[in-house]
Amino acid sequence: MLLELKERVIFQGSTCTFSEAILRECGFRTGLFTSPHLMDVRERYRINGSDISRENFLHYFWDCWNQLKEKAGDDLPMPPLFHFLTLLAFKIFLSEKVDVGIIEVGLGGRFDSTNVVKEPVVCGITSLGMDHMEILGDTIEKIASEKAGIFKSNVPAYTAPQLPEAMFALQESASTLKIPLRVASPLDSKMLHGLKLGSAGDHQFINAGLAVALCKCWLQRTGHPELLSNVTEDLEAALPEAFLRGLSSASLPGRAQIITDKPEKSDLKSEWDRNSGDLIFYLDGAHSPESMEVCARWFSNAIRDDQHSIKNDLVKECYGHYNSQNDSRHCNGSDKISQKILLFNCMEMRDPQLLLPRLISTCASSGVRFSKALFVPSLSTYHRVDSGASVVTPDTSTDVSWQSTLQRTWDKLMDGIDVTSGNACKFQNFENSPSSEFLNGDPLEKWDPPGRHFAPSAVIPSLPLAIKWLRDCAKENPSLRLQVLVTGSFHLVGDIMKLLRR
Repeated sequence: MLLELKERVIFQGSTCTFSEAILRECGFRTGLFTSPHLMDVRERYRINGSDISRENFLHYFWDCWNQLKEKAGDDLPMPPLFHFLTLLAFKIFLSEKVDVGIIEVGLGGRFDSTNVVKEPVVCGITSLGMDHMEILGDTIEKIASEKAGIFKSNVPAYTAPQLPEAMFALQESASTLKIPLRVASPLDSKMLHGLKLGSAGDHQFINAGLAVALCKCWLQRTGHPELLSNVTEDLEAALPEAFLRGLSSASLPGRAQIITDKPEKSDLKSEWDRNSGDLIFYLDGAHSPESMEVCARWFSNAIRDDQHSIKNDLVKECYGHYNSQNDSRHCNGSDKISQKILLFNCMEMRDPQLLLPRLISTCASSGVRFSKALFVPSLSTYHRVDSGASVVTPDTSTDVSWQSTLQRTWDKLMDGIDVTSGNACKFQNFENSPSSEFLNGDPLEKWDPPGRHFAPSAVIPSLPLAIKWLRDCAKENPSLRLQVLVTGSFHLVGDIMKLLRR
């Protein structure tokens, strides 16, 4: 099967999405395999930029499953979940007759199931950090060495700029295989000619630069040099229109995504706008120290851009009132009080003492401070594969001991004291009568734990209850603008997206 798939690219992260969009805009039929999925397993499989249809997915799934089941036995068991999903990706791509398959590695390394591809057209490695240390190693050098396991003899390799220790390990692996390792420079925003990257965040210029280099290599090696007339090795020349269209349209859900929460029924929206506060969710599945810092920078910039947008809208509104109505009304500025809320969870294998300090310090350096923090368990589990159509109901019996640990870590960071579980904010204070009191307490920098009624954090045993509480707070307080950063886990982000469907 693998030998029949003629054109393949292997690399990681958002770079995959940029590359898929570029090559699709160049006129090729594309297949994209990514992970994890947030709401529906079909998100992992994109054909020509769209999730595979439910009918086709079920057809390929059961065909693949039944063939494996027929041959399974004690000496040849059914493959683990991710192995099966990877095999299914290859089957889908072959059946759909794609011109190019863009494959995101799982954990990324020698033993990743995607690494069965023996002769990809090109390989790439994005910026590395301290992630999956329980499997890949506890130093950046060890992690880089494992990641470099996707390199192949006679296959060009590219990487984004790396820390010196990581770069040394990657170069050592490339040297052993006698292949050159090229470093792709971050994309210069000027090359977009006023367009914006489809995925937000300054770090995406690094991913975009790598994607451009990889797509250039793929086009050259597959005999399509005519599409590269304006692309040079150092990326100084103008990009082709197809590259620009791809870079500006590529995006993945749950990565630097902003959702404004509003009633689903259109007849309620105008009343909501008049009588309720704003509730805005900022979603990013960051779960490593490096990605948490990137997430914090994105959130801080998004908050700044939001403030500028509000000011501009107010100026336009006031100008329109003055000219069109010539009345005595005037603008006093936005009457919304902005509150930054953190909604957080991470898997127990993560170390919150590595994640939360990066988030707090990076946001603080941009003048962004969280008013409150909510710690809540995810609804999904890491092994679940479902259609995303199941109804989720609140469950207050969930074990929240891990979330209490996260809360104590947060409080210790914020207050410089070790907050015991006895001092933790009890959710039953809000459960039956959600109100604004928790949000309207003094800012964290003025909070005095022994003498204040309001705590800066809370453990909430159910994600649906947390969403309901936030919505009720916004509904009861027209003067509030709640800006909720949801991060720490893709599972948490996916669950939020399901719940916001209403």
